[in-house]
Amino acid sequence: MKYKTLENPEYDEAYELITEALRKKATIVMYTNCKVLYEGRALSELDWGERIILIKPDGSFLIHQDKKVEPVNWQPPKSKTRAFIKNQQLFLESHRRTPKELLTVELDNIQFINYALIEDYEELEQAGYEKDMGDMIMENPHIIEEGFKPTYREYSVEHGFIDILGKDHENNLMILELKSRKAGVSAVKQLKRYISDFDESDNEELHQCKSEKKKIRGLLVAPTIDEDAKELIEEEGIEFVSVNPPKELKRDKKITLDAFN
Repeated sequence: MKYKTLENPEYDEAYELITEALRKKATIVMYTNCKVLYEGRALSELDWGERIILIKPDGSFLIHQDKKVEPVNWQPPKSKTRAFIKNQQLFLESHRRTPKELLTVELDNIQFINYALIEDYEELEQAGYEKDMGDMIMENPHIIEEGFKPTYREYSVEHGFIDILGKDHENNLMILELKSRKAGVSAVKQLKRYISDFDESDNEELHQCKSEKKKIRGLLVAPTIDEDAKELIEEEGIEFVSVNPPKELKRDKKITLDAFN
């Protein structure tokens, strides 16, 4: 990684380094005292304070204080950044075209500037979400119960999508709602809506179910369930199946069911 650093630079030295970094499409990090004005969909002003400024090659412009994860001011990718000097004072501007937004930063007492030519071509891989649970159940349906046969994913109904639709060993319809974290009352109500939507719709699966005098079973699938939800599923005749989402990333080629326990 190629980089360049200045500590306690004069404003003209800082201007030269920032201009060079922007020209090279480098990532810029600054520790500096600054004042911030935002004009766009709203209007805001942040008075003088010591902050961290991060400018990325994609145009992202972020100003962080010493608290919280989120930046206090920011501009999204594809914004245009420029530096200029006015009355012996260094300024940064970040322009966004649509919608029109302008972030103006006045700099003083710059402590540190660094720019680096970073190479990173990887995408973030994630695991442990409802989609991962769905993939796992489709590949290993016995996790739900022996004889379960999934037939559809993301089955459309009036109020949303049924995560998994299938049949048990007796040909009863099974409607699965997946949650990757502890399920509450809202998850039970959501599943109940989907069951009602499905029961009131005109579809081949329902016709076959009724002609064969089979049941519609609603199953809430999650690692755990809270007490209020437990009471509600008993009242509504809904079943709960405890399943933990997989925690293996796709790059880990060997995935076993032991990882899901």
